[in-house]
Amino acid sequence: MKTLNLITGFIILFCACSGNENEPEEKLYFPPSNSETWETISPGTLGWNSANIAALLTLLEENGTRGFIVIKDGKIVIEEYFGKALVGGGNFNKTSIWYWASAGKTLTATVTGIAQKEGLLSIRNKTSGYLGTGWTSMAIEKENRITVWNQLTMTTGLDDEVPDNHDFTRESLIFKANAGSRWAYHNGPYTLLGQVIETATGESFEGYFNKKIKEKTGMDGFWQWIGNDHVYFSTPRSMARFGLLILNKGVWGRETIIKDKEFFTEMISTSQPLNKSYGYLWWLNGKESFRVPESQLVFNGSVSPNAPVDMISGMGKNGQYVSVIPSMRLVVVRMGESPDNVPVPFLFLDEIWKKLNLVIR
Repeated sequence: MKTLNLITGFIILFCACSGNENEPEEKLYFPPSNSETWETISPGTLGWNSANIAALLTLLEENGTRGFIVIKDGKIVIEEYFGKALVGGGNFNKTSIWYWASAGKTLTATVTGIAQKEGLLSIRNKTSGYLGTGWTSMAIEKENRITVWNQLTMTTGLDDEVPDNHDFTRESLIFKANAGSRWAYHNGPYTLLGQVIETATGESFEGYFNKKIKEKTGMDGFWQWIGNDHVYFSTPRSMARFGLLILNKGVWGRETIIKDKEFFTEMISTSQPLNKSYGYLWWLNGKESFRVPESQLVFNGSVSPNAPVDMISGMGKNGQYVSVIPSMRLVVVRMGESPDNVPVPFLFLDEIWKKLNLVIR
């Protein structure tokens, strides 16, 4: 009997310990679709230093910020708006629309993964299989080396030093290096991913995006051509919704939107050795080196030294950021005017994190 009691006690103790070790994290909150309702949580409840928020907001306002949101576990902790709306006049608020610039590249990457999972395309296929032969001015044997994967990783080998590297006409798409041998931030080949998706799906790019991401997550917004750039416009909260989708590894509530888990992992990981801080159109923090647009120099260290090492970001001109930090279960969104005149403003994001760290830690 004593032996039986000892065994029973051991089993109970083992189960109790195992349960504690494997106890799941608190589920993320997801705001309802087609509603302005979004649960909030105060910084004080989280143990954050609320006294340092004022300095953060001053930095943001002085650098032309229009919308800024910090989300923890899906709930809004900080939400602030500054200045004038982009259109229509009046003060910027939670219903105002702003552009994503190159932060919207992350939307295109995600749509590409969804189309691949549905068997409509393969990122390993040559791009000419979707755009037709002669979409560049390169020799055919060189053009045929370019794949959809090269477009996602900025390794097409096309010359980014042309007068306008946003121009995606064949005359501006000229040979610089063999595909896969050179990393260069080239907008033209990126923009043509939209045509790849249209050919593969038989739908307009915006229609496919709306059906697969926008409607499922309750995002607002629209795609608009500005010159040669296909740009997404939305409220800051919609950018935050997308960040929350990525934070939860492609699952929105109970619905899995990004079903290709291998693609998702590749998308937010180093995609090639030439720029270790670049995934599939996402910028990765915490890597040993990085390259920047309009340069072939390699810089040692992280993109944002003051930010968490596992941060992944969509970054766009004039300081459009959607940053996801899995280890902290955070999403950080910033929309606004230019803090510095560069295609991808790394430095201002790092400045934000200097102030944000004093709030969170």
